[in-house]
Amino acid sequence: MWPAVYNDSMLKWLLTLIAAIVVLNLCTPWLRKFGLGRLPGDITLRFKGRDYYLPFTTTVLLSLALTLLVRLI
Repeated sequence: MWPAVYNDSMLKWLLTLIAAIVVLNLCTPWLRKFGLGRLPGDITLRFKGRDYYLPFTTTVLLSLALTLLVRLI
């Protein structure tokens, strides 16, 4: 079947992705105080009484900021 190295690296990436999603969801109220999540290009949908946020512009902005921060360190 698949080599053990492939499974270990996929598991690490999956755990990293889950951790990043949890951290971003916990930081969402704090980030909204600074206007992130309400930028042009961020979409808010209301479906069956629930709000769903699709922060496209905020994601690009945060990705750019983190990339610059990592390159400077």
